[in-house]
Amino acid sequence: MFFKSLISRVIILNILLLTIVIGTFTLFHIRREQKHLVSATRENAELLLATIENSIFNSMRVGNSENVQKILEMVGRSPGLTNIRIFHPDGTILKSAHPQEIGHLLNTYDLALFQNGRRDGIFRANGEEVLGIIRPIVSDRRCFLCHGAGQKVIGVLNLNFSLAETSRKLRDSSLAFMLSTALIIILLSAGVSFILLRFVKRPIQNISDKMAQVEEGDLSVRLIPLYSDEVGSLMSSFNSMVVNLEKAKQELQQCHYQQMERADRLASVGEMATGLAHEIKNPLAGISGAISVLADDFAETDPRKEIVRQVLEQIKRLDKTATDLLFFGRPGTPELAFTDINALVQKTLFFVSQHPEAKNIHYHTELTRDLPAIWVDEKQIQQVLLNIIINAVQVMTGGGTLTIQTEARAHGGRNWVGVLVTDTGKGIAPEELDRIFVPFHTTKTQGTGLGLPICRQLMEQHHGTIEVESRLGEGTTFIIELPVADGRPI
Repeated sequence: MFFKSLISRVIILNILLLTIVIGTFTLFHIRREQKHLVSATRENAELLLATIENSIFNSMRVGNSENVQKILEMVGRSPGLTNIRIFHPDGTILKSAHPQEIGHLLNTYDLALFQNGRRDGIFRANGEEVLGIIRPIVSDRRCFLCHGAGQKVIGVLNLNFSLAETSRKLRDSSLAFMLSTALIIILLSAGVSFILLRFVKRPIQNISDKMAQVEEGDLSVRLIPLYSDEVGSLMSSFNSMVVNLEKAKQELQQCHYQQMERADRLASVGEMATGLAHEIKNPLAGISGAISVLADDFAETDPRKEIVRQVLEQIKRLDKTATDLLFFGRPGTPELAFTDINALVQKTLFFVSQHPEAKNIHYHTELTRDLPAIWVDEKQIQQVLLNIIINAVQVMTGGGTLTIQTEARAHGGRNWVGVLVTDTGKGIAPEELDRIFVPFHTTKTQGTGLGLPICRQLMEQHHGTIEVESRLGEGTTFIIELPVADGRPI
């Protein structure tokens, strides 16, 4: 749980970064201090070696070789010196601060320095680190009397200086560096952790808690920004968001109440309209029959004949309105069967072609072959197609082209059969597109406004969809989709 927190990960990464950076810096300084101490020790040893070399040369020049041994023994008592000697180039010790090793062979470390042409080197002897320095003693004219003519190496001065004190100082220095490094890391990590916890984690946790309250539906919560930084800006944005949500909630509630009131009114109106339609249909039938009987007594040239015909036309219109109201209020249960959509389209077009307003319309069909069957009520789907096609014919008052296409579609994990009905009429305004499926909304002078709502209702009963696309001046396309009969229940 600790490592799932962003602040915890930032703190841990910060500690690791501080440790790496400061640790590397400390290591660099320890190495530099080590080189400095060794360099200082070497300089002191070089200075001592030069002094000894000068003293030995003065003694040797006067032929006092015994004094050389005394000088070495005396200097060998100096603190830090482990040994000082003169050895032959072949490795035999000639003079030494430790007389017991005279005549013995030199240790391999010092001899290797000479043989490799090096002036100094650090090695480990008797459990401690030792700085070994060598200086070849070369004869000159003053040495020819004892050592013969010609310049040659007559001996090698060797000084071994203990680095124990240097190592102790280095350990103390390293320990001080490491302790100071650890203290710095702890202080910096504690400071950064405090800052992150105080100024980042706590405000973020506060925001998270308030958001949880908002998720539970409490829109009265607010945050108080303490600083004008990024977190403060985030809190201000959160407050603005909650205020907007509260306003939207109030507007939605108000809209919901209005919709509920409208739905109640529509339900009441629908029940009343259904009752009225039922009560009106029977009298209308009687009136229509009575007028038809009376009309038979009039001669064809009688002007009252035309009046009777217009009355019968209005009675027919009232009867259709009442029928639509009854169907919209109590739609019939579909009688499902396997249906060929192409055959149904062709049958519907045959009926449409008999319509008086369809004489100047050019029909163009693009029916895809071998479409799968659909599981629908053929009469109800034909009613949908008939309504849409007649509407398309009626908007093309001056003639036009009616295109009907069928095709296979697949989306939502199911297969569908689509029917597209396209006219070349004047199109539908964008603000009208959302209202054409609203009951009783119509742009026709003699329409009931129930045709398209009934079509949508029938499509929903068949678990299909009906959509419309339109552009002013170009035409309108109605898109019908019905699920394929694949054995699954609709």
